[in-house]
Amino acid sequence: MYTARKKIHKENGLEPDDFEESVAQALFDLENSNQELKSDLRDLFVNSAKQVDVSGNRKAVVIHVPYRLRKAFRKIHSRLVRELEKKFSGKDVILIATRRILRPPKKGTAVARPRSRTLTSVHEAILEDLVYPAEIVGKRIRFRLDGSRIMRVYLDPKERNSTEYKLETFSGVYKKLTGKEVVFEYPVQESI
Repeated sequence: MYTARKKIHKENGLEPDDFEESVAQALFDLENSNQELKSDLRDLFVNSAKQVDVSGNRKAVVIHVPYRLRKAFRKIHSRLVRELEKKFSGKDVILIATRRILRPPKKGTAVARPRSRTLTSVHEAILEDLVYPAEIVGKRIRFRLDGSRIMRVYLDPKERNSTEYKLETFSGVYKKLTGKEVVFEYPVQESI
């Protein structure tokens, strides 16, 4: 029996909550109704989904996909996000690969942790997943006098039409996932 329950696989055999069930049902419905996404969505599933309050009355749906399936999700990213935003009207949909952060090894142990499992590396990768299909063309970190820091991330102006309305959502979701303040901008074009 093939149902929407096949579209979500939680770690450690946990049961999905109601919102995750609704996301799995939306993916299942898309697979059955949308002919251009049907073959691409057949083998894909998600790990978890949650709803994040961004600002005021705006909400975002953050969907965590398995790391090994991220390339398959990226192939259909724009079409899938467009269809899911129709289903969850008024909410921005963001797909992020599930990554694991390992703690630093203790003194005296010979076990080295991979660079891809460090906190910094995982936060950078989350940032890249967040703004996909746009590319990051520059970053600046500004340190304030009170010790706080703000990171400015410059996005590729070619994708301005498809991502400009989501900049506030990107900032809110990144703050919720990592606890870091970030401001998304487009570089200013200098005319000669």
